[in-house]
Amino acid sequence: MKVICGCSEVEAAGSDSVLNKVSEFKDAFWRFLRPHTIRGTALGSFALVARALIENSNLIKWSLVLKALCGLFALICGNGYIVGINQIYDIGIDKVNKPYLPIAAGDLSVQSAWFLVLFFAVAGLLTVGFNFGPFITSLYSLGLFLGTIYSVPPFRLKRYPVAAFLIIATVRGFLLNFGVYYATRAALGLTFEWSSPVAFITTFVTVFALVIAITKDLPDVEGDRKFQISTFATKLGVRNIALLGSGLLLANYLGAIFAAIYMPQAFRRVLMIPLHTILAMGLIFQACREALEWHEA
Repeated sequence: MKVICGCSEVEAAGSDSVLNKVSEFKDAFWRFLRPHTIRGTALGSFALVARALIENSNLIKWSLVLKALCGLFALICGNGYIVGINQIYDIGIDKVNKPYLPIAAGDLSVQSAWFLVLFFAVAGLLTVGFNFGPFITSLYSLGLFLGTIYSVPPFRLKRYPVAAFLIIATVRGFLLNFGVYYATRAALGLTFEWSSPVAFITTFVTVFALVIAITKDLPDVEGDRKFQISTFATKLGVRNIALLGSGLLLANYLGAIFAAIYMPQAFRRVLMIPLHTILAMGLIFQACREALEWHEA
């Protein structure tokens, strides 16, 4: 009976160990995906898909749900590849700037990271190729290529502020939004066609991506200087870039308010004006508070 109990205890301990390893891998995998970037990708995509469906509600079919899920999976794979390849080549910098990331923290091996990014690239390309045709596949491939030369030597364009800025704005701004809207209309059996709301969404998100591109390195100045990575923050200073980013974001909100005022036939004033006014006021309050803290420091 003791032997049996002993075996049971060993088996239980082994089971707990396996569960712990699975839990640890899930945590490392989730951090590797950089979930905040997935949220941004998903939000922009949902907005454009919803816009296309609202404009053509008579063409909605249940069969499109699977295609939409395939598209979302492909976007997550593309995002995972780009942020993953960046982490592989930024281990030293991340140990200074972002020690919580799984490779820098030692929670995920480089070999495992390579397996994941290759899986993301292949799975994403196959999903897009089988579901969305050659044009969207070429846009998707361009996004992966730009994400690669951003991080991988000998290109490593993240070293050059303007090049890094343009890549992020292109991939997370124009390519993402244009591609999603184009693919959605194609799935509905329609040719591509701009509309005022779609042009607004694409412009708004692209400007938002520009703000991300110039401000993303604000917390990383120490590591970037140590590894000679030139960014807007290291060149122009954290305060100046923070103010520039706030100014661009404020202009984005004001542009949305003016669009609603001057194009009432295209936008819902009752939603657009109050919402973006609140966002603009919140931004101004936060910027003033930060400026006051800098002044006191």
